[in-house]
Amino acid sequence: MTPPAAAPTQEAYLAALPASARARLEAVRAAVERAVPGATRCVAYRMPAWRRGRVFLYAGAFEAHVGIYPPVTDDAALVAALAPYRGPKGNLAFRHDAPLPIGLIERVAAALSRQYGRD
Repeated sequence: MTPPAAAPTQEAYLAALPASARARLEAVRAAVERAVPGATRCVAYRMPAWRRGRVFLYAGAFEAHVGIYPPVTDDAALVAALAPYRGPKGNLAFRHDAPLPIGLIERVAAALSRQYGRD
């Protein structure tokens, strides 16, 4: 599976995904929106993204995982909890063959909103 090409909306991006990847990304989307009420959906870097004044979180579906960007850096305890999911640049990869840690994703969304978002 390759990520959808330049979808104009999150809904178009999701519609282009296989059902299993779509369900996982929809779960991530729900987690982000629970953790950061009032976040606005958008598309940036050809991926679903959320903004609070400015974009604070991107999420994309790939062949083997759902990725969340950019890295969390301002919460040492959360950074440590994310170690099993972190790539070399600190971005997160949640493999399709493992359950999504929704509570952890909610914590990531809240941390990234504080770290990068602006009201």
